[in-house]
Amino acid sequence: MSVPMVLRVVAAVAALVSAVVHLRLWFDGVRDQSVGPAFMVNAAAGLVIAVLLLTWQHWVPALLVVGFGICTLGAFTISTTVGLFGVHDRWVGGYVWTAAVAEVVAIVTGLLLLARENPLRSGGQLEDRTPAGRQHLH
Repeated sequence: MSVPMVLRVVAAVAALVSAVVHLRLWFDGVRDQSVGPAFMVNAAAGLVIAVLLLTWQHWVPALLVVGFGICTLGAFTISTTVGLFGVHDRWVGGYVWTAAVAEVVAIVTGLLLLARENPLRSGGQLEDRTPAGRQHLH
């Protein structure tokens, strides 16, 4: 398996872990809080991004997973400091740390993918990686 595909799999697993944690917390009662809908959106978005990472060889899913990780981790950080929609949380518990680690992994692997598949380098398309001296078949 190539390095970019390994990064895509790791990023997809990280997005899925975060999504599962948020879905579990939603079922455990977060759905009745003001942030309940955001937890369901997070669960759905994590699943969609994971599928895109594994099925679409483009830079967009990498950008999405970075944004997903930053937004999710950022929202939790806000909720632990000043509060988010009336919810004040703490950095305590297995679900908190599992999701936080998964989101950091999603951010880092997404950034590594973007660095490898730099969309600015080639007008938005992956550049031709045919080894020098080899001819295309078409």
